[in-house]
Amino acid sequence: MNAPVAISNTHGISHTAIYLVSIFLIIYLGLTVFLTIRLRSRDSSEFMVAARSVPAIVVGILMMSEFVGAKSTIGTAQSAFESGVAAFWAVLSAGIGFPLFGFFLARKLYASGEFTISGAIARKYGRSTQITVSLIMVYALLLVNVGYYLSGAAALSTVLGIRLVSAAILTAVVCTFYCAIGGLKSIAYVSILHTLLKYAGVLIVLAVALRMTGGVKPMIDRLPGFYFSATGKIGPATIVAWSIANIGAIFSTQYIIQAIASLKNPENARNAAYIAGILCVPISIALGLIGVAAKFLFPGLNSLYAFPVFMTYMSPTLAALVAVSLAASVFVGVSSVNLAISSLIVKDFYSPWRHPTPAQEFRASRWLSIPIGFLPLFLVFFFPQVLHLSFFTRALRLSIAIVAVVGFYVPFFSSSRGATVGLLGAAVATTIWYLLGDPFGIDDIYVALATPLMLMLVERLFPPTSGRADLTSISTNIK
Repeated sequence: MNAPVAISNTHGISHTAIYLVSIFLIIYLGLTVFLTIRLRSRDSSEFMVAARSVPAIVVGILMMSEFVGAKSTIGTAQSAFESGVAAFWAVLSAGIGFPLFGFFLARKLYASGEFTISGAIARKYGRSTQITVSLIMVYALLLVNVGYYLSGAAALSTVLGIRLVSAAILTAVVCTFYCAIGGLKSIAYVSILHTLLKYAGVLIVLAVALRMTGGVKPMIDRLPGFYFSATGKIGPATIVAWSIANIGAIFSTQYIIQAIASLKNPENARNAAYIAGILCVPISIALGLIGVAAKFLFPGLNSLYAFPVFMTYMSPTLAALVAVSLAASVFVGVSSVNLAISSLIVKDFYSPWRHPTPAQEFRASRWLSIPIGFLPLFLVFFFPQVLHLSFFTRALRLSIAIVAVVGFYVPFFSSSRGATVGLLGAAVATTIWYLLGDPFGIDDIYVALATPLMLMLVERLFPPTSGRADLTSISTNIK
């Protein structure tokens, strides 16, 4: 039986490994840059929705990679280090959410003809709600990229021996290039390579971790019981909250909707969601075990390094492969989020204002992706808990999903005023609750779930009796 090993929070990596990581990363970047240029979008339709030509399996892989990126990889292992293997629910619940999305909503969204969640919701609620949804989604997705940059930088700084700031800047430069040059067409196909590497990297780390611990049994014997319980220190309430947040975020997130819009037909939308769900299951279990193994071996470690610490105990070649796999995970996630934000701003604000030609819209989308790629760097060091930040951003998107589902399935609640007030109230209340540290043990996800429903119900039961204005017509006239 292996005894736990004590190490410091920053364990050194050999110069040979650093050189190999650098070489492998340069080769990988060269290959993906070549593919990005070769498959680059040549017009606005290819940039935004890949001209609706992508097969279901490619979109399924893309959606899984977008949703389970480096922040989930690093964050789930970090949470498992602190709270037990039950942290795998952070990813496993997405494996439940994707099939539900495929069954209930994917085909409806595809049939709407829209490639933005705000555009789909506008068909039910009008222009004012569209603007509100777009602003909340941009806010949430910018924070999503903060989590990506932090988790990616933690891994790259470990294996390249560079500062966290430098690693975050490197991530921003590469991902901004992918988005600005490639668009959705190249991102979708390059994501296959990213995903294969990500899966390989996680499995390599798991194999090294279990070799160092002597398997699962020594950890079960020596760690406190909660580390291998169904709920761990996380607790049922948080696990339910994670599941609700993941399902809600899948139902509403812009890059998921945009990926669905790139398919050839509505039936493929359902199949792609099922593929994404299946791919989430094995990786979730692996990440939970990796985090617990790090706790067993390195109890004094900074939990943020629960995943990348094992790279310092591998051969230089394996460490290089894992480093590139983490970089790949970050690259596909950040690129997709950048594209989603750019699409929302162009579709909902720039185009209604400027009425551009398709060529002008294409150029605007590309140029806009550059500042979007660098903006999250200013916030990257204010959010140390990657997984908590990740689920806060999903809580924000959950409120949008609630309004979308109500619009599609409960049409008598289709008041623009109620939807807009509900969304704004949910965004403000959820943010305040998160910043306060989830008072009374109530997760901010529950705040995001309840607030829009309550406000929409109040507006339905007590509508204005006089001077009621149609928010849709007001916002349409404001240019």
